[in-house]
Amino acid sequence: MKYNRIMPGAKSKYLDECLNGNFIGVDFGINEDLSMHLSDDVKSFKERYRPIFLQNRPDKSKVAAGLACGSIWTVCQDLKKGDMVLCPDGKGEYLVGDIESNYFYSEGEILPHRRRVKWHKTPIRRSDMSEALSNSSGSILTTCDLTKYEEELKILISGNKSSIITLNDSTIENASEFALERHLEDFLVKNWENTSLGKDYNIYELDGELVGQQFPSDTGPIDILALSKDKKTFLVVELKKGRVSDNVVGQIQRYMGFVKEDLAEYNQNVKGVIIGFDDDLKIKRALSVTTNIDFYKYKVDFKLYK
Repeated sequence: MKYNRIMPGAKSKYLDECLNGNFIGVDFGINEDLSMHLSDDVKSFKERYRPIFLQNRPDKSKVAAGLACGSIWTVCQDLKKGDMVLCPDGKGEYLVGDIESNYFYSEGEILPHRRRVKWHKTPIRRSDMSEALSNSSGSILTTCDLTKYEEELKILISGNKSSIITLNDSTIENASEFALERHLEDFLVKNWENTSLGKDYNIYELDGELVGQQFPSDTGPIDILALSKDKKTFLVVELKKGRVSDNVVGQIQRYMGFVKEDLAEYNQNVKGVIIGFDDDLKIKRALSVTTNIDFYKYKVDFKLYK
């Protein structure tokens, strides 16, 4: 099962219409039935509809077009019957619903690219979420994959406010590092300008809004996406989070490939950084044959003074 936070229009302005009509949808100015062009290949979908988006909105960038087309594909194709959507109401609560239908097109209506939804009676309060889930769900992007918080969301949806930490990912070999580095990501974002990376890079922004944390890609969300101050180099930052080294190296390479093909212009480069708690021989071996991925260690310094 997948969980996705979806904005029904800018700042959820069409939320009431979605609740009353029992649907969720997107727009982005693509005024045609997409049924014949939906498949599991998001890349081909973007290649087809990104030019149409840019033709309708010439003031937007290639990145904005890719994000828009990716959101359309997510809502119309990637999410399946039985998956769950969360929609913020702008007042600190999230409405929750189950997807009940395949994609359908409502020509001439708001958010015409739709899925039928059965809305739950009881919303989730943002104040009951963990800090990590609250930060991820607060993304300004139209869609935001929250599936990695499945266990916590199940508890919240059931009405149980108790906090539970679970770990059932077979790729994680160090649970304590995993728990610590879930918070490290938020700390890095909040203190980016004071880090060594912040001297040369800015966390990626779109239309003046910071979107570089948990930036969506076709192989999963990028922990942090940054762009050099001279606009010439994208930086993909991936936290090890206690995972097996081979998984981390393979993941960041996939993310970098996505950025190179989907975001970067012809004159822009892509570099990567893996951040972990300890030196890792396996990562060092893997990175010794690459020229564009670095490994950074972090140190926790906690003191009490009377």
